[in-house]
Amino acid sequence: MKTNRSAAKRFSFTANGKIKRRKAGLRHFMRRRSVRAKRNLRTTGYLSKSDHSLIKTLLPYG
Repeated sequence: MKTNRSAAKRFSFTANGKIKRRKAGLRHFMRRRSVRAKRNLRTTGYLSKSDHSLIKTLLPYG
């Protein structure tokens, strides 16, 4: 089985089995966001449990 390379660049697994992701919305239109909102976007996001099976098929060795 092959690893989906685009998914491998976007998602990673934690030691407890959660899937980390980056938050969306940091590319442009940043001046209209508050500093608090931009700081919140920098933190790591986690995938919901309902999406785990989809990512597991894309990343079989994770």
